[in-house]
Amino acid sequence: MITVCLAAALFATPALSANAGALTAGVARVDITPPLEMKASLGGYGERMSRPANGVHDRIWAKALVLRQSDRKFVLVTADMLALPPGFKDAVLARLNEVLGAGGRGPGTGTGRVTGTTGGKREEEWTNDEVMLLASHSHTSIDMTALNPKNDFGIPQMGIFHKALYERTRDLFAKVISDAAKTSAACRVGTQSIHLEGWNHNRRRDNIGIQQELTITRVDVDAGPLAVLVNWSAHPTFMDADAMEYSGDWPGHLQRTLEALIGHGVTAMYYNGAEGDQSPIARPDSGGDWEKAERYGREMGLQVWDLWKHTRTTPNVRMQFHLEPIPLPDRIWHPDFMKTGGAEYGLSDTAIRTIVERLVPVSTHSVSLRLGDLIIAGVPGELASSLGDELKDRVRKSTGARYVVVGGLADEWISYMLSPAEYHKGGYEASMSFYGDGLGPVIVDGVVKGAAELK
Repeated sequence: MITVCLAAALFATPALSANAGALTAGVARVDITPPLEMKASLGGYGERMSRPANGVHDRIWAKALVLRQSDRKFVLVTADMLALPPGFKDAVLARLNEVLGAGGRGPGTGTGRVTGTTGGKREEEWTNDEVMLLASHSHTSIDMTALNPKNDFGIPQMGIFHKALYERTRDLFAKVISDAAKTSAACRVGTQSIHLEGWNHNRRRDNIGIQQELTITRVDVDAGPLAVLVNWSAHPTFMDADAMEYSGDWPGHLQRTLEALIGHGVTAMYYNGAEGDQSPIARPDSGGDWEKAERYGREMGLQVWDLWKHTRTTPNVRMQFHLEPIPLPDRIWHPDFMKTGGAEYGLSDTAIRTIVERLVPVSTHSVSLRLGDLIIAGVPGELASSLGDELKDRVRKSTGARYVVVGGLADEWISYMLSPAEYHKGGYEASMSFYGDGLGPVIVDGVVKGAAELK
């Protein structure tokens, strides 16, 4: 009986895929490294006091993968950035649709114009549920708060809104989506994962609760490899506050290494997972911080390359996606905030109250994407490992998907997200969580509810 059931399960996925219709894909990339004369600050450390970057160690990128099936389309964008503030995705969509509506080349039409309307909606208009933005969380990249027009507090430790940088970054995100949508070819998709030990650790719990699953998704077209998605959970924080050059940290080195090894012009796209309490473990005898980041990324690239070579791809896998609105608990800051985050960002009790009311949203959302046996469950912030395990387990049970990964820092950053027990333990992560001890369960329930639509 076990053998029969297993055989039935193995044959079920190809049958679904055969009825899904042709899946096509297109990719693009854009260099989002700000010009040094723009004097944009680096995000991630309040001690930098919003000082501008003084150089470019390695360039930072945004990359887009546009998928189409029947009359549906979806775009996944990865970026070598700290995080995205609430409202930034809406601004990107508005700019993208503005360009299309003004007669810009409609994605995939080749006509130089939008192709018409369907039910009162422009055929090529992009909507919130069709887009997922994923930041890598590099602490040597564009500052999140510099991209938030509501941030008019002028506090150097917290980051200062930079209008020109905001408009430039918004426009480049819109451009990379538009460019990726202009090319499309029938594709084959396959996902594979392995367990890696000794590459990351839990910085809060003495190595109890570690995300050790490396998951890759291979996207090929007839001409050869097109894209490879890489999911691994660890903070890109090898460089400290004294590092003042732009860099993608280890995920940047990972992506460049992978692209060089695979060749054929492939686009490597990294996205983080449940990394709220996960830090990387430097490779032995790595040297200084910059060398640690480079060696970690390169050796991780070798791991991914080996996994990529053994990943089978299938045509016409079914694509599904869903957006789930998530109302949030009442906003409140942790008693430890003034000792950790508040001290780092130079805030008073009065200031934090105003800042939370202005910058911390009352609701959020989760976009989830399914490609065959893979589900990427978008989480709008930094999820702790224990919650990540719970989320993935519940989504697997509700959907039957073989591979479930957390898409961390998806679309916007609202908070760290901890279990109630971890929240009450305090510490930095708890102090940077702005919805009390109920936020973690609320987020997990909301994301699971949304992903369950992808059966």
